[in-house]
Amino acid sequence: MDYVIFHNPSCGTSRKVLAALREAGIELEIRLYLKSPPSPAELADLLARMDMTPRALLRRKEKVYAELGLDDKSLSDATLIAAMSAHPILIERPIVVTPKQAVLCRPPEKVEALLP
Repeated sequence: MDYVIFHNPSCGTSRKVLAALREAGIELEIRLYLKSPPSPAELADLLARMDMTPRALLRRKEKVYAELGLDDKSLSDATLIAAMSAHPILIERPIVVTPKQAVLCRPPEKVEALLP
């Protein structure tokens, strides 16, 4: 399949984006990233494809963010990526991957640019 969504079924934004993709008739792989987290290398690739820094992809409201001290600006990108891979709840969602790009679809209207 050409499209992949990094999906959290309990997230309203993620559900809206998935529904929009399905309504457009797009066949896609649904990756339940909380159960099957991306590896550090996969996360680094996604970040490069989205032209984002690891810090920009972090969910700061999660309890583990504070517990791990991830607000420390001296932490390296590799450290942040490793934390997100080990604790996938820290990854903003949903991420949609197409053959040409990867996009963090927050707000959910960002998915419209990916629709045929």
